[in-house]
Amino acid sequence: MSGYVTYEETDHVVTLTLNAPEKRNAISTFADCDAVVDAVRRVNRDRSVRAVILTGAGTAFCAGGDLKAMRDRRGIIEGSHADLRENYRRGVQAMANALYDCDAPTIAAVNGPAIGLGLDVACMCDIRIASETARFAESFIKVGIVPGDGGAWLLPRVVGMSMACELSFTGDQIDAQTAKEIRLVSRVVPAEGLMPAARALAARIAANPPEMVRMTKRLLREGQHTRLSTLLEMSAAFQALAHSTEDHKEAVNAMLEKRSPSFTGR
Repeated sequence: MSGYVTYEETDHVVTLTLNAPEKRNAISTFADCDAVVDAVRRVNRDRSVRAVILTGAGTAFCAGGDLKAMRDRRGIIEGSHADLRENYRRGVQAMANALYDCDAPTIAAVNGPAIGLGLDVACMCDIRIASETARFAESFIKVGIVPGDGGAWLLPRVVGMSMACELSFTGDQIDAQTAKEIRLVSRVVPAEGLMPAARALAARIAANPPEMVRMTKRLLREGQHTRLSTLLEMSAAFQALAHSTEDHKEAVNAMLEKRSPSFTGR
């Protein structure tokens, strides 16, 4: 795994940190994208992981694309038109697919600016909480490009079409409190309280039956683009699986016996 992402696990919670503070965690190479993809694959292979926190090292969450790399036409954006199309598919789009489809619930702990691709990376996560120092912008238009990472699909599903259009057409930057008002983030906390808040939320998620949490996440994801009848069929199948698990029996017994449950993922 590339040094662009650090991977730490404590008490069934993995913290992934975008670790290039010298460039404000901008993403400019295939190695950067591959590091995110590899980290998510590692999470998916480890059924003991119950929640994931994604944050940035230093003062930024992710500054988006690397402007110097854009100017110099290197990294993901070098080559012909055909090369660029394939580079996006292999690079940032592979990262978007991996992060959005991560089996475990994901929390973006936005510690600073999340700009362009950085904003969309946050939207690839299930939950977003922000430091008071966070800033957000869907700023592709400001550098004469379009959201090539899936932002036009992601952002409307988070803030609604009208606000997504406003952010995308203007490229305007908003602060953390405005992000909360438009429901881009669910809460805003002081800078020093961001990671404690993210860990506390992850712990509350991790306290629940892990396989049922993963199945619930899949139903919520599928519910964003499928018919009700299809989702009901999928829900029935998942529910049949859930009722046959040891964790279901433990949850029911613990509730009846008025004690805290202990879940094993079986």
